[in-house]
Parts: sequence; C-alpha cells; structure tokens
Amino acid sequence: MHVLGIDVGGSGIKGAPVDTYTGDLLTDRFRIPTPQPATPQAMIEVMAEIVRHFEWQAGIGCGFPAVVKQGLVYSAANVDDSWIGYNLQQGLERLTECPVRVINDADAAGIAEMTFGAGRGKNGTILMVTLGTGVGVSAFVDGVLVPNLELGHIEMKGADAETRVSDAAREREGLNWKSGASGWVATCTSWSACCRPTW
Repeated sequence: MHVLGIDVGGSGIKGAPVDTYTGDLLTDRFRIPTPQPATPQAMIEVMAEIVRHFEWQAGIGCGFPAVVKQGLVYSAANVDDSWIGYNLQQGLERLTECPVRVINDADAAGIAEMTFGAGRGKNGTILMVTLGTGVGVSAFVDGVLVPNLELGHIEMKGADAETRVSDAAREREGLNWKSGASGWVATCTSWSACCRPTW
C-alpha cells in the first residue's frame, strides 16, 4: 500500500509517497519552506501544494510538531498559536479531498523506527529523540507507543529544553556536525540522561 507522507516542521514542510510495507520513499521528497507566520491556513495551503505536486489522490499520513489527538492540534511550540484547537485532519481532507491521518511528528518517526529500523522486534522501554527546529521524543513500552510525549518542552536551566539542544540551537551557536559540536552533543547527552523514563 502506498500513502503520501507529509512531515511538517518549523522550517520546512516535506512530502513523498511511501511504501508502507517496506518504509521506502518511492520518489525524492519535495520540500517547501514553512510559511511565516506559520498559521493553519498558510500551512495547509503548502501541504495541499505538496499533494498537487505528486498528483496524489489517495491516503495521506501527516506528522505534525504538536500534541495531536484524533486530528485536533492541542499545542503550538514551533508554529503559530492559532493552531491550538484547529482540526488539521478535517482541514486537510477538505482541501485535498483525500483521506488523512495526523499524529505527532516524533511519534510518526518513532513508529517508523519501531517498524522498519533499530526498534524492530525490540521490547522494553525505547526512547527515540529527533533533533530539528525543535526536539521530538517518542517512547515505546514493549512496543506500545506513549503518545504526545513532547519532552523537548520540559524546563532545562530555566528555558524550554529544545532552545538548548535542538538542531536550530546548534546552528544558532555556529556549530557543525564534523567539528566543534562536542559541547552541543554533550548538552544533548546530559539532557537525554536526565529525561530518561523511569517507568
């Protein structure tokens, strides 16, 4: 089965058709910068443009950087506050005339990792951290997702943790992946150690 996967981020909105049996992208991804301000109307127009780019007329799966329950957005850390209370699933379905499912973006990445990657077949407690504009965290206990964890928004030294350990923070500090990032990586390591679930 093929679906169009849309990954919504604070700096870019990406999409590509995905084979749900293998986890493989079927084409190169198509990326459009996230509009500013990042309001619901502006962002779903970009999502619809991605759908049109692929001439897509089937199911869509969308990962969104917020607490999401049954398609409804409950938080707005890296997008406009007007997202709170907005039903993304219904809005995108109206605009594209395609069936849509929406979940937290880190949860989507975690499900993919548990299905196709390092978490496949593993039990116990598994925590996955994604570093981008913000910090995404997904957790699984014996293969069961603990949804909408949003640990990137816990307080760390008086500020949102993701203001210190996200990829955006690395860029702001002028660090790169090949050299000079040791302090940033150490901060991330300390952060994940203090956030390790205890259940």
